[in-house]
Amino acid sequence: MMSVRWFARPRVRKSAICAALVPLGALISCSSIQVKLGMKVSLVKIPVASIEASLPKDPGIAPGEKSPLVVTVTETDGTTLLTQGKGKGKVLWSELTVTPTVVTVNKKGVLSLARDPRVSDGKTGHVTITVPSHPGVSAQLDIPLRYNYPFVSNFAGVNGSDGTNGIDGSDGSSGLPGSMDPNNPSAGGNGGNGTSGGDGGDGGNGGDGPRVQVWVALRSGTHPLLQVGITSPGHKERYYLVDPQGGSLTINDDGGAGGSGGKGGRAGRGGSGGIGMPNGSNGSDGLAGHDGSDGRSGVGGSITMTYDPLGHPYLAAIHLSSPNGPQPVLKQAPVAAIW
Repeated sequence: MMSVRWFARPRVRKSAICAALVPLGALISCSSIQVKLGMKVSLVKIPVASIEASLPKDPGIAPGEKSPLVVTVTETDGTTLLTQGKGKGKVLWSELTVTPTVVTVNKKGVLSLARDPRVSDGKTGHVTITVPSHPGVSAQLDIPLRYNYPFVSNFAGVNGSDGTNGIDGSDGSSGLPGSMDPNNPSAGGNGGNGTSGGDGGDGGNGGDGPRVQVWVALRSGTHPLLQVGITSPGHKERYYLVDPQGGSLTINDDGGAGGSGGKGGRAGRGGSGGIGMPNGSNGSDGLAGHDGSDGRSGVGGSITMTYDPLGHPYLAAIHLSSPNGPQPVLKQAPVAAIW
């Protein structure tokens, strides 16, 4: 009598199903699969009463930084749903329309602010969120722009080039076989010697940090702010707006890293002696090549900072770093508004 075995069906993670069907994206979208599996929800069939937006990460956003947005969807029965991403919810961002002002937003609900403060200075960020499947449902949120942030501006010399690797030595040839005939013996040939590997090349030295010029002006008022402009040959001008009450700006002018030395080539192996009476001798192994030396790192560059006398009380918010380089030079002189 034939016996029948039942095998347990392997458990497959829901997330793996979507990944496996990605090649079928032209036929079925991953989002629709997630909705069908209950991993995400579609607002089309949900009675939405209202929505609310918030910034859970920070009270605002600084130039050059990002901040995730979270939207809470409230149904008519009071049930709440959160957006995917930072909200760790089931509402797809594709179900919402986000219209930003001053800031920008990506498809995952993450806000960004331009690095150049001149774009946002004196303005307030704002987003309007609507639900296309539910006309009339919307939310508004102001995005505070903050300057009490630890800004960093990095400059560095050119890194040294890596040394080339040495060429591997070649293996010696095997000795020719001799005769094992007792009546007519002959010795096997000796194996050839392996050649030595080539030495690795030395790494190039790193370049010294560039010359950096810094200008600092004070924007007076009930809440003073420092306007900072930075120039350096070969770099675009950089601008920062720093709130000395909790904010800072660190300017690093580092030397370039030295290049790594090349690896020495592998030693060639001696060839095997041929079989015979007697056997031939094995060839000698070659010598491995020496590794090249690492290049020397460059030293920090020169930094000259000119600051307006009115900004002197707030200079503790600006940090200058030039490792192993010359001491930064500070000059006090009138500096007009930088923008």
